[in-house]
Order: sequence, then structure tokens, then C-alpha cells
Amino acid sequence: CAAAARPARCRAVAADERPADPSIPEGEDGALSGVAERPEADVVVIGSGIGGLCCAGLLARYNQDVLVLESHDRPGGAAHSFDIKGFNFDSGPSLFSGFQSRGPQANPLAQVLDALGESVPCASYDSWMVYVPEGQFLSRIGPTDFLKDLDAFVGADAVQEWKKLLDAVIPISAAAMALPPLSIRGDLGVLSTSAGRYAPSLLKSILQMGPQGALGATKLLRPFSEIVDSLGLKNPFVRNWIDLLCFLLAGVKSDGALSAEMVYMFAEWYKPGCSLEYPLEGSGAIIDALVRGIKKFGGRLALRSHVEKILIENGRAVGVKLQSGQIVRARKAVVSNASMWDTLDLLPPDAVPRSYQDKVKATPQCESFMHLHLGFDVENAREDLGIHHIVVNDWNKGVDADQNVVLISVPTVLGNGLAPPGKHVLHAYTPGTEPFSLWEGLDRKSAEYRRLKEERSEVMWKAVELALGPRFSREKCDVKLVGSPLTHKRFLRRNRGTYGPAIKAGEATFPGQATPIPQLFCCGDSTFPGIGVPAVAASGAIVANTLVSVSQHSELLDAVGI
Repeated sequence: CAAAARPARCRAVAADERPADPSIPEGEDGALSGVAERPEADVVVIGSGIGGLCCAGLLARYNQDVLVLESHDRPGGAAHSFDIKGFNFDSGPSLFSGFQSRGPQANPLAQVLDALGESVPCASYDSWMVYVPEGQFLSRIGPTDFLKDLDAFVGADAVQEWKKLLDAVIPISAAAMALPPLSIRGDLGVLSTSAGRYAPSLLKSILQMGPQGALGATKLLRPFSEIVDSLGLKNPFVRNWIDLLCFLLAGVKSDGALSAEMVYMFAEWYKPGCSLEYPLEGSGAIIDALVRGIKKFGGRLALRSHVEKILIENGRAVGVKLQSGQIVRARKAVVSNASMWDTLDLLPPDAVPRSYQDKVKATPQCESFMHLHLGFDVENAREDLGIHHIVVNDWNKGVDADQNVVLISVPTVLGNGLAPPGKHVLHAYTPGTEPFSLWEGLDRKSAEYRRLKEERSEVMWKAVELALGPRFSREKCDVKLVGSPLTHKRFLRRNRGTYGPAIKAGEATFPGQATPIPQLFCCGDSTFPGIGVPAVAASGAIVANTLVSVSQHSELLDAVGI
């Protein structure tokens, strides 16, 4: 990419003109040389999202011969980054915490990085701007600062209800975090690596809660709304805020979010001394660290390697066939980091039990995304610009309504390594609320497609104008990229461009990592624990742990001090 930005008022680059093309045939850049020399591995991992990379990294750490096959020309899945004219953009997650955490209660991704001997340098901050129908305010994390925000912005009633929620939830978090994610595996060996190893600390946590806390802990696998309802919380803003946090983290509102996941988040964001973190080199730095860890321990990554079919022989998964026709054999297992729907499409129908097919097809999906990526001069924004902004247009529509919530990230306010000097990068998106049905069947080169992109991106433009202030001008942006659900589907290989399964706690559970086909496993947001960076990292770790012996697993836990 060029070192300097394009002149102002030049033609905007369309998102569908991004230089990264996942449809490029395999091997054109030599990325498959390792596969050509050795087209087999102990474990073949399909897809290099965070879940797949965490799985592969730990397998390599366990001295397994692991090969990751990625369809795109760069790793990372929904967390990959890309460059346009010297601007480095995130394609997905931008709100992170817990990178520096260590020990049994650390963030699952931090535990995997620790096991690989890798780290991600980050900048810390403690707030984001919120624009809601009642007005706008700077929301701060921590046990007391948010209470001050509520008191000033909403009132004493909201403060009392939030205190009541924290008083109930924080003690429960000890139980929710008592079993380190890295200790979990998908077989009976979990009785040794998790239950036996951490039973004393879990019991101690439960005893310290007292009767009321222990009662709350029984709801960890229930919808978070049950905890909220049991506390009698009725303040409209507090209820709406809880729904917003649940939806942003889990893809569903509080009546569908798993209590354990939300309790974990509250402990991360509202405990003393907590902070949010952003990788200094963008979200792509997380992917780079995981890839370094894989290669350090002898694992392999092949880009532009589109898997066309999972091979089944004698009822077992034994490898994959690439789009090029090449066969890659797996001696022990195949692990799919693709969504449950995309994984099903890779399997021969006659090899999959009808009940499993029906269950996958019946699983509800979250909707897709609209994306807006901008590169512009710092003078084109307010001087006190913060990194994160959340815009809610109408509480009455619900936080899961389309065109209602917009998230904005401007990471260059924390450091300018992601853009040319004097420039900002910005990523705005609607969080899994854009209906794919509006876009289905459209030709990406058609006038109708361009018209719909312009129409459906307007809500993001308006949110950006609100966040950046009166100095911002659309016409002065050096780079303008509008992405649709079709863009999301194309570059991320996601069925219908979906955010993931819309599985509601209390109604259904995320499936485990094993499948009805021996030697075929899944990881990522279609499996337990669910959607979100910590969850997918944990899912990848669970698969890796399951594929090695209990003694190897225990040795790793000892080595990383948990």
C-alpha cells in the first residue's frame, strides 16, 4: 500500500474493491508450498479465525503436527485486518479487555497466548461515548465511575438499581470464573483437569458467597434476565443498558444471554482497577501473535487454500479436498472453524445423520452487518475524540432492531501506527442487525446494489457525523468503504453473512465441539461457549485439549501456572 493517503475529494474505494480476494486460486503466491511438500498432518484445521488459531496454537504446543487451511489471502477470519492506501482497518472486533490478565481467572485468549509465549502490546483506556435518546455522556467502566455517570445522567433510582445488580453479580463471578477455560476438555478427562484440579477453589467460592450468592450461582446457565428480574430492577435506562451490553457481547438481549457470560463480563468491566485495551497495531496484532505461536511450535498455515469438501471414509473424517483438487490427509482429526451451516455444506449428505442436519438447519441465525471504513485527516474531527462510540437511535425499537444501533471505533486516537501521519482510521458498523434478505440475490456490480448500499449506510454516516462533530465532512475522506452483508459473506465465508447462531439461553444450548462423525470437531462461535472473542478462544482450546492425553493437558496447565 502507498505510504501516503489519497488526495481529498478523490473517488471513494468501494468495500467490494478491497484488494484481498478470497476467491484467488490456491498456490499463486506460494502459500501452499508447505502443503505440497507434506499434504498431511495429525490435525487439519479449516479456517483461521481466532477459534481455529487458538486450537492450532495449542495443538502445536502439545507437539502435534497441525495444519491450518485458510480460504482468504490473510489469516484472522472476522478478526483479520486489511490495508488501503496506508490505512490499516479492523474488519471485526475492536472492544477488548483482559490481554494482560494472568492466572486461573484470566481471559481465555490471554491464557492461550500465555501458553504460546506470546503477547499483544496494548493501550489502555476506561471509557466510551454513548449517544442515546436521552442525550449523550461518557460511560466509564469500574465499580464507582459508572455510578457517577448514572447519577448525573439518569438519577438516584438508576444508581441504586445498578448497585443492587453489582452487589448480586460480582460475588457470583467467583463461581463463573472458578474453572479456567484452558482446563476444560470435551471428554471424561475433564474430571481430572477441571473438576478434580479446581474443586477446592470452586467450593471455597461457593461458601464465600453465602446462601443468597449460592442461589444466584444456580442461575449461571439460565438467561441473564432471570437474575435481573429476581432483583426487581425496573428503571427503563438500566434495563435498556443491560439489554445493550448483552446484545453487543452475545448477539441476544438479556432474555437470551447466558448468565455465566454476562457475569464474567461484569467482573471484567466493573471491578476495581479494570480497564479496556486495544492492540497498538490493531486487531490484526492478535492474529499475528497467534500465528507466530503456531509456527514457533512447528505448526503450519496455508493461505488461499479453500476447502471444498471434508473427506469421510468408513464413517470417519480423514482429511479434506481443496478447491484445486488437492487432497490433504488428517491422521487424527479434522477441526472446522467454519460456522455450523458452512461446515454442514462441506460434508457429504449421506455421511451426516438426518437428525444432525435438521438441528443445524433449524438453528436460528443472527442477522448480518453493514460496515463503514473511513480514512481521513485528524483535522476533520473534534479534538477530544475518543476511541469508541455507541449510538442508539430509539430504545423502543429494541437494541436488536435493524438500523437502530451503530458502533464506532477510531483506534488511531490511542496512537498513529495504523494510519499515515496526521490521519485517522474509523470503523463503524451495525452489530449483527442487518437483514440478509434485503441483499440476497443482488449482483454486486448492479446499480440496485449500489443504491441499496448508499441507502442502508446512511444510518452509519449520521452516527459518524454525530460522533466526530461539525468539523467532519464526508467529501474530505481519503478512503470510504461501505460493506454490506454480501461483503461480509464473501470475505468471511459466512453463511448469509451471519454474526452467528441466535441461540437463547433457557431455550437451547450451544452445541459442544464433538460432532456425530468420529474425528470431526468444530470450534468457533457455533459451539460452546458461544459468540465473542473470549468464547471462541475457549472453544478452540477445548478442542485442542480433547485431542491430547490428560497428562499432556495437565502438564500444560502446570507450565502456565494455572
